[in-house]
Amino acid sequence: MMETLIVLAVILLDRVTKIAAVKWLAPIGSIPLWQDVFHLSYHTNTGAAFSILSGKTKLLGFFSVLVSIGLIIYLVRYRRTLSKISRLGLTFILSGAIGNGIDRLAFGAVVDFFDFRLIRFAIFNVADSFITVGVVLLLIGLLFYDKELLH
Repeated sequence: MMETLIVLAVILLDRVTKIAAVKWLAPIGSIPLWQDVFHLSYHTNTGAAFSILSGKTKLLGFFSVLVSIGLIIYLVRYRRTLSKISRLGLTFILSGAIGNGIDRLAFGAVVDFFDFRLIRFAIFNVADSFITVGVVLLLIGLLFYDKELLH
């Protein structure tokens, strides 16, 4: 139940921030919050992370659906045997996959807006952030709490 609430909250947060980016950032392009360090910049991405498979939106949307279904099945099936940190990691990954999958399937591109210019990092969004944090949490869970799943 808690996982479902987290998924819904993250999807809502992701949608609201992307809608705000389209409404307020798209017309102006970018707002520096800290000049040359961190900006909010409107960008769309038809690919995956770092624009991999750019232009393959339908394929990536289909992949997002498959990953989401797989994660849901895994979470339901192994919920009681996974540590809390691994479950949270999988839940965050699922949330981000659904958030970006909605963009790909409904709009043909993912809206990105977090722009760390100091390190010239890829522009990303809330869903990407949850996927990244989810992967880190899952790795911690698997390495320190769910070691038996690695064998």
